[in-house]
Amino acid sequence: MNKSITILGSTGSIGRQSLEVIEHLNYSVCALSADKNIDLLEKQIRKFKPKFVAVYDKGAAHELKTRINDTTTTVLSEMKGQIEVAGNSNADVIVTAIAGQAGLEPTIAALKTGKRIALANKEPLVCAGELVMQTAKEHGAEIIPVDSEHSAIFQCLDGKKYKSGHSESSALIGIPHINKLILTASGGPFRGMTHEQLENITPEQALMHPNWDMGAKITIDSATMMNKGLELIEAMHLFDISPDKIKVVVHPESIVHSMVEFADGSTIAQLSNPDMRQPIQYALTYPARLPSLTKSLDLTELGKLTFEQPNMDTFPCLRLAYEAAEKGQTACASLNQANEDAVELFLNKKIGFNDIPRYIGSSIAFHK
Repeated sequence: MNKSITILGSTGSIGRQSLEVIEHLNYSVCALSADKNIDLLEKQIRKFKPKFVAVYDKGAAHELKTRINDTTTTVLSEMKGQIEVAGNSNADVIVTAIAGQAGLEPTIAALKTGKRIALANKEPLVCAGELVMQTAKEHGAEIIPVDSEHSAIFQCLDGKKYKSGHSESSALIGIPHINKLILTASGGPFRGMTHEQLENITPEQALMHPNWDMGAKITIDSATMMNKGLELIEAMHLFDISPDKIKVVVHPESIVHSMVEFADGSTIAQLSNPDMRQPIQYALTYPARLPSLTKSLDLTELGKLTFEQPNMDTFPCLRLAYEAAEKGQTACASLNQANEDAVELFLNKKIGFNDIPRYIGSSIAFHK
């Protein structure tokens, strides 16, 4: 079956890999959106021939219109254009991969189409998880996570609903009962270092992730372990579970992408080579499993898989995320905004690496 796909954030890491998967599956592209990288966007337009594109930067949108006036693609601009592209009901699946809080309004617009949403932007759930999940319910939209960790949990649960903890109700037989979700973290480039050693870390060092090729913001989040904190909050909403039932373990090989521990003591894990094209494809094809671009896993080549407790003294961002999750939605929104601001300041060399959690901690301290 040929599917038509819209990608919000097509010039970012997830967007580019989504287009690789679409080409592999021989699917078509309905619409694309980007911030201001019109050089890459123009190449995508000429190759995939979308009906619509949206460019957030108004000046860049105007220039793109001139560049592609020999095509049939319509160019929209600013947030209004992003929302219009997101709300286009002609797509079968909408990949939401706009980085940061800027992805919230387009994600809501996408959910209102009632279509499948391949959710690759965690910030909408972090900032407004209750609104996002309620909108999906009201409009009958299907959310399938693209983050490798949440895709792993979704796969372990096989897309089924579940109840957390034990239940004596015989009416619930057949519904998986879980004890906890286990999110795995690579540990980032600074695993094993002390808080003092991190004091003079540069942006260039923090951008060197050992396992994944990602955008700058998410790579810094991985280095501080805030990425795992945001994923914790995202998992709360996606799987309707309290933060005390979500555990984080450091797994430097990034082969086990997450696990679910069930009430009978069994733990189910999803394993694959670290390649975002696998969870992207699964979100597009679910429930079907088709040959993918991801290399098959050979456990004998790996030799061993290791797991460690995260060090929340060295990486306090994870602890702060747990605190915000317990405090509620406004604390989570503050945490997310403070993190976006702090990461930008760090990348611009205006604050130090260890200043990031200090900045975030002060932002959520007044939430009760």
